[in-house]
Amino acid sequence: MSARILSRHHAIAALAVAVFACWAPASQAALFEDDEARRAILELRQRVDALQQSGQRSGDETSQLRRSLLDLQTQIEALRVEQANLRGQNEQLRKDVSDLQSRQKDIAQGMDERLRRFEPLKVNVDGREFQADPAEKRDFEAALAVFRTGAFGDSVPLFTNFVRQYPSSGYVPSARFWLGNAQYATRDYKEAINNFRSLLSAAPDHARAPEAALSIANCQIELKDTRGARKTLEDLLKAYPQSEAAAAAKERLSRLK
Repeated sequence: MSARILSRHHAIAALAVAVFACWAPASQAALFEDDEARRAILELRQRVDALQQSGQRSGDETSQLRRSLLDLQTQIEALRVEQANLRGQNEQLRKDVSDLQSRQKDIAQGMDERLRRFEPLKVNVDGREFQADPAEKRDFEAALAVFRTGAFGDSVPLFTNFVRQYPSSGYVPSARFWLGNAQYATRDYKEAINNFRSLLSAAPDHARAPEAALSIANCQIELKDTRGARKTLEDLLKAYPQSEAAAAAKERLSRLK
Protein backbone atom coordinates (compact mmCIF):
# COMPACT_ATOMS: atom_id res chain seq x y z
CA MET A 1 0.00 0.00 0.00
CA SER A 2 1.36 3.45 -0.89
CA ALA A 3 2.49 5.84 1.81
CA ARG A 4 -0.28 8.25 0.76
CA ILE A 5 -3.05 5.69 1.32
CA LEU A 6 -1.58 4.53 4.62
CA SER A 7 -1.26 8.08 5.78
CA ARG A 8 -4.92 8.70 4.92
CA HIS A 9 -6.00 5.54 6.76
CA HIS A 10 -3.97 6.52 9.78
CA ALA A 11 -5.53 10.00 9.78
CA ILE A 12 -9.09 8.60 9.55
CA ALA A 13 -8.46 6.17 12.40
CA ALA A 14 -6.91 8.89 14.51
CA LEU A 15 -9.92 11.14 13.80
CA ALA A 16 -12.31 8.45 14.93
CA VAL A 17 -10.33 7.94 18.13
CA ALA A 18 -10.23 11.68 18.86
CA VAL A 19 -13.95 12.22 18.19
CA PHE A 20 -15.01 9.29 20.32
CA ALA A 21 -12.72 10.37 23.12
CA CYS A 22 -14.66 13.67 23.24
CA TRP A 23 -18.24 12.55 22.62
CA ALA A 24 -18.86 8.93 23.48
CA PRO A 25 -18.52 9.23 27.28
CA ALA A 26 -20.70 12.38 27.37
CA SER A 27 -23.99 10.79 26.37
CA GLN A 28 -25.98 8.22 28.28
CA ALA A 29 -28.12 7.64 25.22
CA ALA A 30 -25.20 6.43 22.99
CA LEU A 31 -25.98 3.97 20.23
CA PHE A 32 -23.34 1.61 21.68
CA GLU A 33 -21.35 1.43 24.91
CA ASP A 34 -17.93 3.07 25.39
CA ASP A 35 -16.16 -0.27 25.69
CA GLU A 36 -17.67 -1.44 22.40
CA ALA A 37 -16.58 1.77 20.67
CA ARG A 38 -13.03 1.45 21.99
CA ARG A 39 -12.86 -2.17 20.90
CA ALA A 40 -14.13 -1.29 17.42
CA ILE A 41 -11.62 1.53 17.02
CA LEU A 42 -8.78 -0.64 18.36
CA GLU A 43 -9.67 -3.35 15.89
CA LEU A 44 -9.65 -0.87 13.02
CA ARG A 45 -6.29 0.51 14.09
CA GLN A 46 -4.88 -2.99 14.31
CA ARG A 47 -6.06 -3.59 10.78
CA VAL A 48 -4.44 -0.36 9.63
CA ASP A 49 -1.19 -1.34 11.35
CA ALA A 50 -1.30 -4.78 9.78
CA LEU A 51 -1.83 -3.24 6.36
CA GLN A 52 1.04 -0.86 6.95
CA GLN A 53 3.35 -3.64 8.06
CA SER A 54 2.48 -6.03 5.24
CA GLY A 55 2.32 -3.36 2.59
CA GLN A 56 -0.76 -5.01 1.13
CA ARG A 57 -3.03 -3.00 -1.17
CA SER A 58 -6.22 -4.92 -0.77
CA GLY A 59 -9.02 -2.84 -2.21
CA ASP A 60 -11.63 -4.83 -0.30
CA GLU A 61 -9.89 -4.30 3.05
CA THR A 62 -9.51 -0.61 2.33
CA SER A 63 -13.15 -0.24 1.34
CA GLN A 64 -14.34 -2.16 4.38
CA LEU A 65 -12.16 -0.05 6.63
CA ARG A 66 -13.52 3.11 5.10
CA ARG A 67 -17.09 1.90 5.49
CA SER A 68 -16.46 1.01 9.14
CA LEU A 69 -14.97 4.41 9.84
CA LEU A 70 -17.86 6.04 8.01
CA ASP A 71 -20.33 4.07 10.15
CA LEU A 72 -18.53 5.19 13.27
CA GLN A 73 -18.61 8.79 12.14
CA THR A 74 -22.31 8.48 11.31
CA GLN A 75 -22.98 7.15 14.79
CA ILE A 76 -20.91 9.95 16.29
CA GLU A 77 -22.96 12.51 14.39
CA ALA A 78 -26.14 10.78 15.59
CA LEU A 79 -24.81 11.05 19.15
CA ARG A 80 -24.13 14.75 18.63
CA VAL A 81 -27.66 15.32 17.39
CA GLU A 82 -29.14 13.31 20.24
CA GLN A 83 -27.01 15.14 22.79
CA ALA A 84 -28.11 18.49 21.34
CA ASN A 85 -31.74 17.38 21.57
CA LEU A 86 -31.24 16.27 25.16
CA ARG A 87 -29.58 19.58 25.99
CA GLY A 88 -32.53 21.41 24.47
CA GLN A 89 -34.97 19.26 26.43
CA ASN A 90 -33.07 19.94 29.64
CA GLU A 91 -33.18 23.68 28.99
CA GLN A 92 -36.92 23.48 28.37
CA LEU A 93 -37.41 21.43 31.54
CA ARG A 94 -35.46 23.98 33.56
CA LYS A 95 -37.59 26.75 32.08
CA ASP A 96 -40.79 24.83 32.82
CA VAL A 97 -39.69 24.22 36.42
CA SER A 98 -38.79 27.89 36.83
CA ASP A 99 -42.18 28.97 35.42
CA LEU A 100 -43.97 26.50 37.70
CA GLN A 101 -42.11 27.76 40.77
CA SER A 102 -42.94 31.33 39.80
CA ARG A 103 -46.64 30.48 39.41
CA GLN A 104 -46.65 28.64 42.74
CA LYS A 105 -45.10 31.67 44.41
CA ASP A 106 -47.72 33.96 42.87
CA ILE A 107 -50.51 31.61 43.95
CA ALA A 108 -49.13 31.45 47.50
CA GLN A 109 -48.88 35.24 47.69
CA GLY A 110 -52.41 35.58 46.34
CA MET A 111 -53.71 33.13 48.92
CA ASP A 112 -51.95 35.02 51.70
CA GLU A 113 -53.51 38.28 50.55
CA ARG A 114 -56.98 36.75 50.36
CA LEU A 115 -56.60 35.19 53.81
CA ARG A 116 -55.45 38.49 55.27
CA ARG A 117 -58.70 40.03 54.08
CA PHE A 118 -60.53 37.77 56.53
CA GLU A 119 -58.07 37.85 59.41
CA PRO A 120 -59.14 39.92 62.44
CA LEU A 121 -57.49 43.31 62.77
CA LYS A 122 -56.50 45.12 65.93
CA VAL A 123 -58.28 48.49 65.94
CA ASN A 124 -58.54 51.37 68.38
CA VAL A 125 -61.74 53.43 68.35
CA ASP A 126 -62.76 55.99 70.97
CA GLY A 127 -59.98 54.80 73.28
CA ARG A 128 -61.00 51.13 73.06
CA GLU A 129 -58.78 48.49 71.48
CA PHE A 130 -60.36 45.32 70.12
CA GLN A 131 -60.25 42.77 67.33
CA ALA A 132 -62.48 43.34 64.32
CA ASP A 133 -63.02 41.62 61.03
CA PRO A 134 -61.95 43.62 57.97
CA ALA A 135 -65.60 43.77 56.89
CA GLU A 136 -66.60 45.38 60.19
CA LYS A 137 -63.90 48.00 59.90
CA ARG A 138 -64.84 48.74 56.29
CA ASP A 139 -68.59 49.09 56.97
CA PHE A 140 -68.16 51.22 60.09
CA GLU A 141 -65.72 53.59 58.41
CA ALA A 142 -67.98 53.84 55.36
CA ALA A 143 -70.98 54.87 57.51
CA LEU A 144 -68.88 57.35 59.48
CA ALA A 145 -67.50 58.87 56.28
CA VAL A 146 -71.05 59.52 55.05
CA PHE A 147 -71.97 61.11 58.41
CA ARG A 148 -68.98 63.42 58.26
CA THR A 149 -70.04 64.75 54.87
CA GLY A 150 -73.18 66.10 56.56
CA ALA A 151 -75.46 63.56 54.86
CA PHE A 152 -76.99 62.56 58.20
CA GLY A 153 -80.11 60.99 56.71
CA ASP A 154 -78.01 58.79 54.44
CA SER A 155 -75.83 57.63 57.32
CA VAL A 156 -78.80 56.45 59.44
CA PRO A 157 -79.49 53.24 57.49
CA LEU A 158 -75.76 52.54 57.25
CA PHE A 159 -75.28 52.66 61.02
CA THR A 160 -78.58 50.83 61.60
CA ASN A 161 -77.52 48.00 59.28
CA PHE A 162 -74.11 47.88 60.92
CA VAL A 163 -75.56 47.41 64.41
CA ARG A 164 -77.94 44.74 63.11
CA GLN A 165 -75.24 42.89 61.14
CA TYR A 166 -72.50 43.05 63.79
CA PRO A 167 -74.29 43.03 67.17
CA SER A 168 -71.19 41.77 69.03
CA SER A 169 -68.72 44.09 67.35
CA GLY A 170 -66.49 46.35 69.40
CA TYR A 171 -67.64 49.14 67.08
CA VAL A 172 -71.26 48.93 68.25
CA PRO A 173 -71.10 51.53 71.08
CA SER A 174 -69.47 54.05 68.74
CA ALA A 175 -71.90 53.12 65.95
CA ARG A 176 -74.86 53.74 68.28
CA PHE A 177 -73.41 57.09 69.33
CA TRP A 178 -73.09 58.31 65.73
CA LEU A 179 -76.43 56.80 64.80
CA GLY A 180 -78.06 58.73 67.66
CA ASN A 181 -76.41 61.94 66.50
CA ALA A 182 -77.59 61.35 62.93
CA GLN A 183 -81.14 60.77 64.19
CA TYR A 184 -80.95 63.91 66.35
CA ALA A 185 -79.85 65.87 63.27
CA THR A 186 -82.86 64.52 61.33
CA ARG A 187 -85.18 65.28 64.31
CA ASP A 188 -85.88 61.63 65.06
CA TYR A 189 -85.44 62.33 68.78
CA LYS A 190 -87.13 59.25 70.19
CA GLU A 191 -84.97 56.84 68.19
CA ALA A 192 -81.92 58.89 69.05
CA ILE A 193 -82.72 58.53 72.78
CA ASN A 194 -83.11 54.78 72.34
CA ASN A 195 -79.66 54.45 70.77
CA PHE A 196 -77.95 56.70 73.30
CA ARG A 197 -79.51 54.71 76.14
CA SER A 198 -78.42 51.45 74.54
CA LEU A 199 -74.86 52.77 74.49
CA LEU A 200 -75.04 53.75 78.19
CA SER A 201 -76.58 50.42 79.16
CA ALA A 202 -74.02 48.27 77.28
CA ALA A 203 -70.91 50.39 77.87
CA PRO A 204 -71.33 52.95 80.68
CA ASP A 205 -67.56 53.45 80.83
CA HIS A 206 -67.27 54.18 77.11
CA ALA A 207 -65.45 57.40 76.15
CA ARG A 208 -68.63 58.62 74.41
CA ALA A 209 -70.93 57.80 77.36
CA PRO A 210 -70.97 61.32 78.92
CA GLU A 211 -71.75 62.85 75.51
CA ALA A 212 -74.49 60.26 74.98
CA ALA A 213 -76.10 61.22 78.31
CA LEU A 214 -75.95 64.90 77.39
CA SER A 215 -77.45 64.12 73.98
CA ILE A 216 -80.36 62.32 75.66
CA ALA A 217 -81.09 65.47 77.64
CA ASN A 218 -80.92 67.56 74.47
CA CYS A 219 -83.42 65.23 72.78
CA GLN A 220 -85.74 65.48 75.82
CA ILE A 221 -85.52 69.26 75.71
CA GLU A 222 -86.51 69.17 72.02
CA LEU A 223 -89.44 66.94 72.96
CA LYS A 224 -90.47 69.43 75.70
CA ASP A 225 -89.78 66.84 78.39
CA THR A 226 -88.23 69.27 80.84
CA ARG A 227 -88.55 67.01 83.88
CA GLY A 228 -86.92 64.12 82.05
CA ALA A 229 -84.12 66.36 80.77
CA ARG A 230 -83.43 67.69 84.30
CA LYS A 231 -83.24 64.15 85.69
CA THR A 232 -80.88 63.07 82.89
CA LEU A 233 -78.57 66.04 83.48
CA GLU A 234 -78.45 65.42 87.24
CA ASP A 235 -77.60 61.75 86.65
CA LEU A 236 -74.86 62.82 84.22
CA LEU A 237 -73.28 65.07 86.86
CA LYS A 238 -73.25 62.20 89.35
CA ALA A 239 -71.92 59.58 86.95
CA TYR A 240 -69.36 61.67 85.06
CA PRO A 241 -68.54 64.72 87.22
CA GLN A 242 -65.10 65.33 85.68
CA SER A 243 -66.20 65.10 82.04
CA GLU A 244 -66.55 67.98 79.62
CA ALA A 245 -70.20 66.96 79.22
CA ALA A 246 -70.71 67.65 82.94
CA ALA A 247 -69.78 71.32 82.46
CA ALA A 248 -72.33 71.59 79.66
CA ALA A 249 -74.90 69.79 81.85
CA LYS A 250 -74.52 72.40 84.60
CA GLU A 251 -75.13 75.19 82.14
CA ARG A 252 -78.27 73.51 80.77
CA LEU A 253 -79.61 72.82 84.27
CA SER A 254 -79.28 76.49 85.13
CA ARG A 255 -81.42 77.38 82.14
CA LEU A 256 -84.06 74.75 82.92
CA LYS A 257 -84.70 76.14 86.46
